Amino acid sequence: MLNNATGFKKIYLATGFTDLRRGIEGLASIVKFQFNLDPYDKDTLFLFCGRRSDRIKALLWEGDGFLLMYKRLNIGAFEWPRSNDEAIEIDEYQYRQLMQGFSIVARRPIIEIEDPPRLM
Repeated sequence: MLNNATGFKKIYLATGFTDLRRGIEGLASIVKFQFNLDPYDKDTLFLFCGRRSDRIKALLWEGDGFLLMYKRLNIGAFEWPRSNDEAIEIDEYQYRQLMQGFSIVARRPIIEIEDPPRLM
């Protein structure tokens, strides 16, 4: 189920580190109070990663209850963005890239220059 993104209307990534010992209530409270998002938003997937990058937890409200998923890789690790304590929304393509072990956030973002220098 976590290998493809079909069926999810939104996917959020909790950047930084999350204590994966937390259960449904703990992760839902992070979504609600830390990220100001609604954990009861149907078909919205929330992803969390701990200090070890080979395991993630996912929280999904299905309308009649929460689904808590846990994935641990045998080989490799997830390229998880660790810079900020925020939730970023990703699209289906970025989700597939993340599940395949690719980085979805640039290490050195390209900054747009307002007035680029002109060559003469």
